[in-house]
Amino acid sequence: MSRFNLKPNFSYRDLLYKVLIFIATVAVITYFMPRDGKFNYQFDIGTPWKYGQLIATFDFPIYKDEQIVKHEQDSILATFQPYYLLDKKVGDSLLQKLRTDYQHGQLRQLLPPNYFAHIERKLSDIYNTGIMPTDTLKALRQDSTVGIMVIDDKLANSYPLERLYSVKTAYTYLLHADTTAFSPYVLRRCPLNDYLSPNLTFDKQRTESAKKEALSNYSWANGIVLSGQKIIDRGEIVNAKTYNILESLRKESLKRSESVGQKRLMWAGQALYVCIFMLCFMLYLELFRKQFYNNKSSLSLLFSLITIYCVITSLMMSHTIFNVYILPYAMLPILIRVFVDSRTAFLSHVITILLCSIVLRYPHEFILLQLVAGMVSIYSLRELSQRSQLFKTTFFVTMSYAILYFAFELITENDLSKMNVSMYIYFVVNGVLLLFTYPLMFLIEKTFGFTSNVTLVELSNINTPLLRRMAETVPGTFQHSMQVANLAAEAANGIGANSQLVRTGALYHDIGKMENPVFFTENQTGGINPHKQLSYEQSAQIVISHVTNGLKLADKNNLPKVIKDFIATHHGRGKTKYFYISWKNEHPGEEPDENLFTYPGPNPFTREQAILMMADAVEAASRSLPQYTEETIGNLVEKIIDSQVADGYFRECPITFKDIANVKAVFKEKLKTMYHTRISYPELKK
Repeated sequence: MSRFNLKPNFSYRDLLYKVLIFIATVAVITYFMPRDGKFNYQFDIGTPWKYGQLIATFDFPIYKDEQIVKHEQDSILATFQPYYLLDKKVGDSLLQKLRTDYQHGQLRQLLPPNYFAHIERKLSDIYNTGIMPTDTLKALRQDSTVGIMVIDDKLANSYPLERLYSVKTAYTYLLHADTTAFSPYVLRRCPLNDYLSPNLTFDKQRTESAKKEALSNYSWANGIVLSGQKIIDRGEIVNAKTYNILESLRKESLKRSESVGQKRLMWAGQALYVCIFMLCFMLYLELFRKQFYNNKSSLSLLFSLITIYCVITSLMMSHTIFNVYILPYAMLPILIRVFVDSRTAFLSHVITILLCSIVLRYPHEFILLQLVAGMVSIYSLRELSQRSQLFKTTFFVTMSYAILYFAFELITENDLSKMNVSMYIYFVVNGVLLLFTYPLMFLIEKTFGFTSNVTLVELSNINTPLLRRMAETVPGTFQHSMQVANLAAEAANGIGANSQLVRTGALYHDIGKMENPVFFTENQTGGINPHKQLSYEQSAQIVISHVTNGLKLADKNNLPKVIKDFIATHHGRGKTKYFYISWKNEHPGEEPDENLFTYPGPNPFTREQAILMMADAVEAASRSLPQYTEETIGNLVEKIIDSQVADGYFRECPITFKDIANVKAVFKEKLKTMYHTRISYPELKK
């Protein structure tokens, strides 16, 4: 009867599950968080510094401007000479080929001996200098390279580009090296190209080492900022010098964060940050929402939604995917509001945006916008039962984003011409994505076993196949269920319970009577009572079977578990009193097998189930009243509900005596309205 059990059953398995889901959530969120360095300031030359006073926390150099660095380094590298390897084997092999061809081929007939000696001598000179591929030589000349370093037997000699040969220039040199003594016409008889091949190859390793050595003495900085030195204060204009200092601070901050030690410290800080917030969230659930804290489905839903949003935000920031403002963060409190409650929805939303904010460059603006959007979404969608409500909520959330950001821009910019129009486009996209909450609810229902108000509204439509069949086959039971639904819904509203849930449960609580309709009084016609042919035990079993038959029908028609719970608990562990008492009256001094007269149960374990049990018994008994007056109705309600309390049906149910008193009052007023009770008119005395 108390709201919470004073001595809840302790389960090591439940504790292990909570520990594991906590650790898994912290690990996943932390794993996906970016750990690259951040510099959380936005600045530009000629604009005022909009943050507080900035003091250097460590010594750092003032780096030169990139254009200056590039110009100075280009000047240093203007005289730099790349390194090339001279491969003597290429020249030796081709000279040997020339000699072989002259001794054993037709070359002897084409060239006189002195011409052959001339070609051999000049080829040797060319290969000693070096032949370079034509494209490479052309590229070096275009880069204004003055020369190269040729490595020959571990000795490096500088050669200007003019002295180097390509295959084409080497061929030309052979023809015209000594035109007075050797005719080019005769030299062309020899296939000179067959003996020309590049023998200079680029040495990348030596070139890079030499380039680094050349730049090693270059100074990247032209000053230093000492720890404790003021850099800039709020309102000061960022000039070129200050801009350079701020850029230097940004570069040095990023460089410091790249070390392994810094990354480990950052990871530890992120893990601790997530742990603190998730622990606070679990403490809130344990202290104020025990029913959700002890329910694995609720706990899984809450932690899954928080984790998913944090992971998506981290991935968007790490890989620069779109803008985080297109992500519908307001969807999270809407979903939690629909399946859990509004306070848990708000706290979950706050926890999520605080966790997401640490991966953003400008977290304060993000927190401000998302907090307001979350509150608007929760307030505007107190109970989702129609698609139109979601459109209204989407409109309000989008407008709250736009109006708040507009106010933020007026505060920071003071100039309408500098409005960031792209942000308003992001807000519109955010609103469109928020509409996907409706189909996502169906997925959550199937995954976590929840039932939303939208589903309950759809199930309470009397045109559904099961209810339509019920109206046709057991019209008396159907009318009884409708009356019980009205009674129970009013009572639920009176004590702040879920009226839509109890209404839907009431419509389906007696569907099992469709299997044996004539055995129930409300469906009997013509005064025929089949129970007269049966024993009390048999009659009791047939009446009790409407609970088990109802559960089978519910399974067959895929009704949600919450509806099945109403079918199972609307009689609890009560007895079929008519047959039970009749048996005892006929067998004085004997005790029957009580299991034959007892419903399978269990007893109600939610307030809504308790309301249905009371409404079902009161509505059925009210039909047997000889007259409907305020006194008879009041006595009936008090008698039935007090007997249920005395029998202990509500011991496992979080309903209070105050709730029961309110339910009684609602039942009395509702029954008086249903049966049109009137005051007795006095007779005129003669």
